Amino acid sequence: MTTAFINIKELIQVRENHIRKVSGNEMKILPTLKDAFLIIEDDTIKAFGTMSEFNDSHPYEIIDCRGKMIFPTWCDSHTHLVFAGNRESEFADKIKGLTYEEIAKKGGGILNSALKLNDTSESELYNQAKVRLEEITQLGTGAVEIKSGYGLTPESELKMLRVIKKLKENYPVEIKSTFLGAHAFPKAYATVPDAYVDLIINKMIPEVAQDHLAEFIDVFCEKGYFNPEQTDKILKAGKKFGLEPKVHVNQFNSIGGIEISVKNDALSVDHLEIVTENDLDELKKHPKTMAVALPSCSFFIDIPYTPARQIIDNGLALALASDYNPGSSPSGNMNFVVSLACIKMKMTPEEAINAATLNGAYAMGLSDLLGSISVGKKANFFITKEMSSIAFLPYAFGSNLIERVYINGKLITY
Repeated sequence: MTTAFINIKELIQVRENHIRKVSGNEMKILPTLKDAFLIIEDDTIKAFGTMSEFNDSHPYEIIDCRGKMIFPTWCDSHTHLVFAGNRESEFADKIKGLTYEEIAKKGGGILNSALKLNDTSESELYNQAKVRLEEITQLGTGAVEIKSGYGLTPESELKMLRVIKKLKENYPVEIKSTFLGAHAFPKAYATVPDAYVDLIINKMIPEVAQDHLAEFIDVFCEKGYFNPEQTDKILKAGKKFGLEPKVHVNQFNSIGGIEISVKNDALSVDHLEIVTENDLDELKKHPKTMAVALPSCSFFIDIPYTPARQIIDNGLALALASDYNPGSSPSGNMNFVVSLACIKMKMTPEEAINAATLNGAYAMGLSDLLGSISVGKKANFFITKEMSSIAFLPYAFGSNLIERVYINGKLITY
């Protein structure tokens, strides 16, 4: 089926050339067309242009978008969407003044989620996750990376990854899977952490690879979690089995995690709330690696925001993601993420939209398929309600301005 969307007030993120990402000053430039049309055939973008160029003699299905804008769907490159239950009791603890680290020490945090997940059946875990996936799709997300990491045993990590695989099979959204067995040390390994590293390397990674359950491998490299040496060993082991690194680094401290990550050709380094000049130098030397900011995590647990201006002004690329998880970012709303990036990280709307679309796609290895309105890419986009300008989307941070979402050329009607 061929469909023409006409009279589009503004068509956002149009790219004639299939560039994979934008960096530095390039992030300020967001190509758009006003008074535009967009033609899709089945699941693919076939053409776009201004209405003055539109040929209405073809037998298109016509959808009039007068007063509305079309954006490529958000590409959320960092989530923990598969989890059991929630952690609202910890939310109350935070209000009382406990820090993230203090909550973890009293049995909360990642270990709390692991206990709940171990007691939850695979079918129930899937049923909870699909509700979240449908919600974020309706909020404009057309590609999402999902991590394991709340199992922390071989059985439960594989259970999480099987749930992610089932979501891939049953939903049209592009889903990438990441093995994050190195999310925290289980209590049983608290005094022998290297034994858990050995378990990850010698048992978990081979089983994940054998069952083709993940594309990426991740480690939480941070004080009190996995140190740089352990991170290096795990990333190297994963790479031997074809798992590409995407790494949690610099959330609370800069301890050499970025240096280890880029040396292992990480596709992305995520969090970066704390960034040193040495970290920036390492990223400049390794332009393949995408910096990923998670502003809704900073918002929810009240920690510093990733210094976006410093990163971009140093000529680097930056992506935005939601970090959807039960403890530090219980929302996958990428519209709010874009707003936070503008309000708290001083990114322009153009930079934030580039970061949440094209650069987000790059951070999942998907920029050849998604992230922009380009001929030959997947027809994944959303139509807004009537809006006055691009800036109105991050400005109206509490409003849902998305009217319709199309994935693979089909209207989503969950």
